[in-house]
Amino acid sequence: MLHALSFDVEEYFQVANLRGHFARGDWETVAPRIDVGMNAILAALDRHHAQATFFFLGWIAERHPELVRRCVDAGHEIASHGYEHSFLQDLDGPAGLDRDLARTEAALVAAGAPRPIGFRASTFTLTRATWWAFDVLARRGYRYDSSVHPVRHPVYGVPDFEPGISTVRAADGTEIVEFPVATWPFLGRNLPVGGGGYFRLLPVRVTEAALAGLEKRGRPSVLYLHPWEFDPAQPRCPAPALKRWRHYLNLDRTLPRLEHLLARHRFGTMRAVLAEQGRTFEERVLPRY
Repeated sequence: MLHALSFDVEEYFQVANLRGHFARGDWETVAPRIDVGMNAILAALDRHHAQATFFFLGWIAERHPELVRRCVDAGHEIASHGYEHSFLQDLDGPAGLDRDLARTEAALVAAGAPRPIGFRASTFTLTRATWWAFDVLARRGYRYDSSVHPVRHPVYGVPDFEPGISTVRAADGTEIVEFPVATWPFLGRNLPVGGGGYFRLLPVRVTEAALAGLEKRGRPSVLYLHPWEFDPAQPRCPAPALKRWRHYLNLDRTLPRLEHLLARHRFGTMRAVLAEQGRTFEERVLPRY
């Protein structure tokens, strides 16, 4: 079975855990390190002849268009992660998200990518409180989303949502495919096993067992990681202890764990996995930027 591998392309200083240390107005003064992680990721994918979907921030695409082109040239899919990693609830409603998406799309296309049809919200903040985001995605021509995390979490999550591939109908009747990151059912709850900090915290055998178990149930998985998770030499910041632990835990193990999975499972883009599951997308007339 083909599983989806995805990367949220953002700098280490843009993540939620370190927001208190890096003000938005200071981003331009911080030395970039995005190349370190991207080089490691692209090399690993090439070694294992695997493909992935890269959810780029528009902010990154504007400043590093060569990374977008490298992904495109290697046959990977480019999708949208929004412009500057804003939580959906902080975007001033549907109009704010519309502007954010338009700016990101323009940056990706200018960098050499096709206009994206996939979206993942910052920190999975597409929740019941921000369900209006589906209406905006539909109007802008998006065909699939990977923002709804069917888990219990203090910041995000829709625990009663379908953990497999499903469809959400927007207000105008347009259907958007929802493809959440992987979870494993346990005692009536969905446990997060799809990547990020859980990938670094849990032994790789746990992730591998979850993939195999979901395969037996006929369910492809979505894994997600970030370039900064492949950069163990990144600067350490004086964030609160728990946030430091979450961010820096086992950074030196991310690459070997990914290589372990790449050697044992088939991975492709979000779009390729959806196509293998019978979810193909016809071209649609899209709004101008």
